[in-house]
Amino acid sequence: MPSPLQKRSLVDIALEQIHLRIDDGTWPLGQRLPPEPELAESLGISRNTVREAVRVLTFSGVLEVRQGDGTYVRACANPLDTMLVLARSSVEQALEARGIIEVEASRLAAERRSEADLAALREALEASAVHHGGVLDEYIAHDLAFHQRVVDSAHNPVLSELYRYFSQVIRAGLERTIGDPSRPQPSFELHRELVDAIARGDADAAAKANRALLI
Repeated sequence: MPSPLQKRSLVDIALEQIHLRIDDGTWPLGQRLPPEPELAESLGISRNTVREAVRVLTFSGVLEVRQGDGTYVRACANPLDTMLVLARSSVEQALEARGIIEVEASRLAAERRSEADLAALREALEASAVHHGGVLDEYIAHDLAFHQRVVDSAHNPVLSELYRYFSQVIRAGLERTIGDPSRPQPSFELHRELVDAIARGDADAAAKANRALLI
C-alpha cells in the first residue's frame, strides 16, 4: 500500500496532467471531462488518485461536479493563484478592471433588465443610501451589493461571477478611494441616475452614469 507521501505525489501528477489539458485547450471552459474510468486510463493513474485530484480541483473552483451529469471545467486557471494576482493590483488597476466589467454590464442591464431586477436594484439603492456618509465598512458593503445587482441585471452569468469573484479586490480599492479626502468623490445621485437609465432602457446613459461613479 503506498505511503501518504507517495499518494500525495501521485495526486500532484494527476493535478498537473489535468491542468495541462485545460491549459492547452484539450478541455476548454465548460467542457465535460471523460468519465472517471476513461480519465484514469488516459492519465495512466488509478481511479482513486483521479477521484482525489478531481476533489481538490472542485474545492479550488477549477472543476464543477454536477450530480448525475458529470464533471465540467469551471475555470481555466486556479482561482487561488488568480486571487494572489488581484491582491497585488494597485487601486488604479482595480478601478480599470472594475470599469470594464461594470460599464458594459450597465449597458446590458438597460437592455435586459426585468421588473424583478428593477425592484431589487431600487431596494439595494435605498439600503445603500441609508448608509451613505455613515460607517465606511457598512456603506461599502451595501454599495457593492447594489453594483452586484446592476451586474446581475445584465443576465450574463459570466459577468456576474467575475464581479462576485472580484468583489474583495474592489472592496480594498473602495476603502482607499472613499476614505481618501484628497480624491474627488462622485455624487450619490449618480447611483439614482444609473437606476433611472436602466429602468428606461437607455444603455448609453447607464454606461455614462456608471463610468462617472468610477472616478
